[in-house]
Amino acid sequence: MARGVPGAVTLTLRVLPRAAKPGLSVEADGSLKVRLRSPPVDGAANTELVEALAAAFGLPRRAVSIVGGAHSRTKRVTLDGIDAVTVAAVIARIGHG
Repeated sequence: MARGVPGAVTLTLRVLPRAAKPGLSVEADGSLKVRLRSPPVDGAANTELVEALAAAFGLPRRAVSIVGGAHSRTKRVTLDGIDAVTVAAVIARIGHG
């Protein structure tokens, strides 16, 4: 689920740490799922999540921030410097890829 804020978009997504094959996918309900190699220890999975989202959306790492659920598998993440239309296009591309 994506929510637009002036100059930023907030996403709610699901994270799967310690995944054998890292990557992003779109679930049947349209939600974003991020598989990470890192374990959820000492912030390693959160760091990898920020890097994965920055790469997927073409943003610098500093533009991606976890605003909710830092210790949960369901997280809210804000992407600064991107609009909701661009985010929707990237998610659609992930869903079809």
